[in-house]
Amino acid sequence: MKFIATCPPGREGDAMLELEWAINARVRRTKWGGVLLGETNLERDEAVRKVREFETFALQSFIPIDELVDLEDLEEKVREIRLPPGKSFAVRVKVRGAKVGEKSLERKLGGIIKAVSGNPVNLERPDIIIMVNVLGKKAGISVLRPEEIVKKEARD
Repeated sequence: MKFIATCPPGREGDAMLELEWAINARVRRTKWGGVLLGETNLERDEAVRKVREFETFALQSFIPIDELVDLEDLEEKVREIRLPPGKSFAVRVKVRGAKVGEKSLERKLGGIIKAVSGNPVNLERPDIIIMVNVLGKKAGISVLRPEEIVKKEARD
């Protein structure tokens, strides 16, 4: 399972170690401070549970990634997302290193998913979050239940 993790810039080494210890992950830095990419052999639910339970000091977020695609293929890949019937969704986008507006991309991708699936949009309390992390010319696509996004408080 692939994932993206964040930490305060300058604390990447600590966060990498925490992820290696928590879920036996192979982690690498990106050119964006505080942003890490990694993978583990654990199943998604187990990795999320272990990261959530592991006492961390540097880690701020942990987000499973279903697919890492070239940015120009993003819309095509989003069309392939199949949501369970009737489940509400929201699209969340974080852009790093690309000249793309986050909110406009959220609206565009949300419109595609709505047209393909017919599922209702719920920006406040969605059943499913489609998270897109743009990293330069690549984009990580995640189709998640809200509880699969791990947020933590980094501390000294």
